[in-house]
Amino acid sequence: MSSDDTTSYPVEFLNSLELSGVPSHKLELKVGVPVLLMRNLDAPRLCNGTRLQVNELGRHIVKATILTGEAKGDNVLIPRIPIIPNNLPFNFKRLQFPLKVAFSMTINKSQGQTLKVAGIHLGTPCFSHGQLYGLLTCFQSENLHVYAEGKNSL
Repeated sequence: MSSDDTTSYPVEFLNSLELSGVPSHKLELKVGVPVLLMRNLDAPRLCNGTRLQVNELGRHIVKATILTGEAKGDNVLIPRIPIIPNNLPFNFKRLQFPLKVAFSMTINKSQGQTLKVAGIHLGTPCFSHGQLYGLLTCFQSENLHVYAEGKNSL
């Protein structure tokens, strides 16, 4: 964003950065893919963590259907927005859709969601039992499949 930094950091380097909360430089989407919204755009309908399904792709707009929450089933438009990370020693702006492909979710993102069928892979132990409890409360027990190994498994 600063003209002084333009020569210090090549575009290839900036494009290669994968930062938490910042969409990738190259976002590959297809119609029908489930995505996760990474920014609050229009609360309470479009909040960070809302799952959507892509219906149409445009250069500056993605048309999608909301899959979760009180606005479930609504069709929405997601614009490209400027995203400025603040955890770097320099400032740069990425103009990108605030979306991430979401065939799976972290335990934290699944809280408050309701899914018909789910699988949980506990090959690595959970950070805390509270996270696992929050995850397990999202599902009907007959549609929940848990994989755990070792002597301390479920």
